[in-house]
Amino acid sequence: MQNMVKQIVDMDKKAREITDAAQLEKVQTEKDIVKRREDIRNEYLERARRRIALNEPQERAAAEQGWKKSKARYEELSARMDSTCKENASKWVDALVSRVIGE
Repeated sequence: MQNMVKQIVDMDKKAREITDAAQLEKVQTEKDIVKRREDIRNEYLERARRRIALNEPQERAAAEQGWKKSKARYEELSARMDSTCKENASKWVDALVSRVIGE
């Protein structure tokens, strides 16, 4: 009987040791997962920053080129409007005056 109680106590002690070891391994694994996730995130962000730095000059040049095209187009439209206004200003004034006066 004494021997059987000792075996039960020993088995319980062994089970607790195994449970404690498993719990420690679980905690360590969770810490490793958190660290690995942070490492992956930092690595991804660093690659993204390098890509942005590489692409920035091309994007800036493309934007500048687009801006120059838009500016040239609007300057041309402005010049055409000024030219049309100079050509037709007296005609438009006469038409407005005659409509207001009612002729």
